[in-house]
Amino acid sequence: MSYQVLARKWRPRSFDEMVGQEHVVRALSNALDNDRLHHAYLFTGTRGVGKTTLARILAKSLNCEQGVSSTPCGECSICREVDEGRFADLLEVDAASRTKVDQTLELLENVPFAPIRGRYKVYLIDEVHMFSNSSFNALLKTLEEPPPHVKFLLATTDPQKVPVTVLSRCLQMNLKRLPLEQIRGQFEHVLAAEGVEWESPALDLLARVADGSMRDGLSILDQAIAFGAGKLREDEVKAMLGVVAQDRLPGLLHRIADKDAPGLLQDITQAAQQSPDFAALLRDMLLLLHRIALYQAVPDAADAAWGDLQPIQELAQRLSAEDVQLFYEIALRGQRDLPLAPDPRSGFEMILLRMLAFRPVEPSSAEPKAATPSSKPDKTAASRPAPETQSRPASAGAPGEKREAAPSGKTDLRDWHQILPQLGLGGLSSQLAAHCTVKSWQNDELVLALGSEGAALAGTMAEKKLHTALENYLGRSLKMCVQVEDLGEETPAQAAERKQREAQAAAIDALQNDPVVKELEDGFGAELQVDTVKLNKK
Repeated sequence: MSYQVLARKWRPRSFDEMVGQEHVVRALSNALDNDRLHHAYLFTGTRGVGKTTLARILAKSLNCEQGVSSTPCGECSICREVDEGRFADLLEVDAASRTKVDQTLELLENVPFAPIRGRYKVYLIDEVHMFSNSSFNALLKTLEEPPPHVKFLLATTDPQKVPVTVLSRCLQMNLKRLPLEQIRGQFEHVLAAEGVEWESPALDLLARVADGSMRDGLSILDQAIAFGAGKLREDEVKAMLGVVAQDRLPGLLHRIADKDAPGLLQDITQAAQQSPDFAALLRDMLLLLHRIALYQAVPDAADAAWGDLQPIQELAQRLSAEDVQLFYEIALRGQRDLPLAPDPRSGFEMILLRMLAFRPVEPSSAEPKAATPSSKPDKTAASRPAPETQSRPASAGAPGEKREAAPSGKTDLRDWHQILPQLGLGGLSSQLAAHCTVKSWQNDELVLALGSEGAALAGTMAEKKLHTALENYLGRSLKMCVQVEDLGEETPAQAAERKQREAQAAAIDALQNDPVVKELEDGFGAELQVDTVKLNKK
């Protein structure tokens, strides 16, 4: 029998086998056991956290020959067929490869017909956010009122791209990134069952590289076992991951503390001989600085599972808290600018040289002091950021940050299209605001008109978040009321959709009039497929 990779072999086949996502498992189990099933579920979350797996277990629970329950038998023919991916009433669709509306209509043609073998016909649509607007519109009515024998299970890594009209028709299940401890615990369980020897630090490294994804973690674990000829050793895992140079990071910080530029560049040269990923090296520098800051603030918070604590303790004593915070800020900004550097190594060198060049200013004895003898020099003031961060306009602050009150006569919320991008909204609150227009704004009382497309979001937590964001933007309290009614003007969402249509039409027109395209059409009988023209999103 051919070898089966760990990510497939250890894919959960029941809710009891799921690692993490307890909140979703509990909700689905109670719904199955108490016959409170919704007709459509939307599973959201990053890659490899269990969206499709949960959907398949749910399909098996709905159709098990022993009855609908949260504990399918796993032995009947239907359970086995679901596990093997050949159950006729489970239709798995990759939305990325079926974006055309004709394909969606073809998929929905069989919805009215009864299932072949099971109780329910289950449509599992993966990466549903890849559907076109036309495909979503074709799906809407069926999704809202499907026949009693049909269940829709949608999965996506990007719920922001799913129209609010679809979100309002689904029961949304948000899957979390898996914590390092759960991934590491599953690794130990798998390795014990597979009879593989391992070293504990090697598992710590692999669990960190998994980055919250169990599927990615099991795939990299498979690779590490093959690399180590059936064993997991720390030095071999480091060599495989290309993270040997990470051991030099504490030494680099010691060089910076000593203001030893020649030694710093020499250490970077030695690290470069191991061909490291300098972007990954910079991320690990940020993690190291984070652990040092944690140890300085709360020593018990520095988790030993992330590596040896001794270099953390030594650097925490050598570096001041101000130095650590400044170095972290420099590295964080450098991470953004690294792709712009001539090459990764020179970019990494400049970031560390910047740490050498910039230090919090210590108060000089020559500085004038306050007139009263009891006053003390403000050591924190000297290490504050440059004044440019304090001179931002009120609208440019971070979301949730209280700002200086603007005069009520100068802030006109009726400029809704211009104000909306400055509120720092995301998720459902952003979609709610985009489907509104300002009906009236006077005496700090705001009345918003909400179109029917976003009516499902009225009175929800999204409305409260929008209210809070507006108060933070103004720097004072206001009364806000959302009324669902016919709109007399264009909403930001409609404006964005109109601009998208106009840009799409302009792109198609440009292609149709392109000399090369015309030559291909005239000379070779080619035909431009206009429904495949996609705009690059900036």
